[in-house]
Amino acid sequence: MAHDTAPPHAGARLDRLPTSRFHWDVYWMVAFGLLVGWSNAIGGLVLAVLTEIGWADNGSAAVFSSLTTAGMFAGALLGGVLGDRMGRRNGFLAFVLLHIITMVVAACAPSMTFLIVVRVFMGVALGGLLTVLFASWTEYVPSRDRGSWSSRASFVGNWSYPICSLIASWLVGVVAPEMSWRIQFLIPAATSAIVLAVVWRAFPESPRWLESKGRYGEANEILDRIERSIESRRGIALAPVADAQTDADRADGRVELPYRALFKGELLKRVIVGSFVLIAMNVIQYTLINWLPKMLLSQGINLKDSVVLNTMSMFGAPLGIFIAIFVIDRLPRRVLGIGLLLVMAVLGYVYSLQTSMTALSVVGFFLIIFVYMYVCFASAVYVPEIWPTAAKLRGSGLANSVGRVSGILSPYAVAALLSASGVTAVFVLLGATAVVTAAVIAVLGVESRGVSIESISRVEPRRGR
Repeated sequence: MAHDTAPPHAGARLDRLPTSRFHWDVYWMVAFGLLVGWSNAIGGLVLAVLTEIGWADNGSAAVFSSLTTAGMFAGALLGGVLGDRMGRRNGFLAFVLLHIITMVVAACAPSMTFLIVVRVFMGVALGGLLTVLFASWTEYVPSRDRGSWSSRASFVGNWSYPICSLIASWLVGVVAPEMSWRIQFLIPAATSAIVLAVVWRAFPESPRWLESKGRYGEANEILDRIERSIESRRGIALAPVADAQTDADRADGRVELPYRALFKGELLKRVIVGSFVLIAMNVIQYTLINWLPKMLLSQGINLKDSVVLNTMSMFGAPLGIFIAIFVIDRLPRRVLGIGLLLVMAVLGYVYSLQTSMTALSVVGFFLIIFVYMYVCFASAVYVPEIWPTAAKLRGSGLANSVGRVSGILSPYAVAALLSASGVTAVFVLLGATAVVTAAVIAVLGVESRGVSIESISRVEPRRGR
């Protein structure tokens, strides 16, 4: 019984663990959950088919896209609140289930208006799911290589875009357009159902979250099970938790961090930093994804060549995340973030000045590499890890929501600049966004590389028995 009331020191016990099957099991559930969240990746592909069959025009396509982002904005906020209240496991299950339901309903949509409404709720599900997965995953892995583990999850998740493109290309060739877009929703719904079943059966609740809620007995039970499994498989006894470690993550009471705590003091600084980091990510990443072919056309490059250039550049995306896996824990977080932002600003400007196919393909390829290194840094590593456990998902969700707002507004600025001043002006805007964000990180940024979540959590919370 004493074990049930004794603080489990979850952080110290998890941080001392060697890489084990436990980490890989949780990793694959998180990574597969990210990979099959295809509703965002298939949006453009579905719209192309809907346009062909006469369901969508430019106006309805714009509404479809913007309301998806609005849904993700709401989902990030909701995911943060529910994930901190219900737990990481229950949050994972809830948003995967909602995602499945919305994709099945979308596949049965009788009209474009109905589909747009369902798409809003699909965005809510996806926004909540992404917030829960990226933020909670940081609680399961040792602090010493938290960045590389999170980068691996991002690497798998970002393969959804090329996989969806391949599936959509195949479907268009063998299935009537009236059915192909519906199947594009049903396939990820089916694969997500597999995720739901596996998570229900095998995904453990975060001991760190349980500890923050004062549920010491449950946290100790999960930790004991993990430790016994590692000792049994390796045939060795784990090293005891050092007093210094238990002092570092002392959890001698229930931590209370109400939502309003995010708007004052140290946590407000983190909200500002996290929001700027994600604003830069959304503005730069989605401008390039959605506008690069059009920008190339405006420079006098024909449609075929612009598609080729865009495709060649996008091969830099998985390479960028792959590189991030190996460098993310070797450099201080603030140095890495600032460096990537400044490199993107310079490369973007250089790219806007190029006119030859060779120069555009080479510079574009390297630009996308650095952009996706930054995407991995921002969304999978830095923003999820800078919050106390008691407010991790609410903080991450709030920052993600602010970042989504920029994704809603920036296309209008890009369109105006492209029409009035040309491609270089667009990249000046992207560069300015990067430079301002770099300055914010330099002034307000939290250094979190190799730092335990418990040390990051020290924001003077209220404690009570």
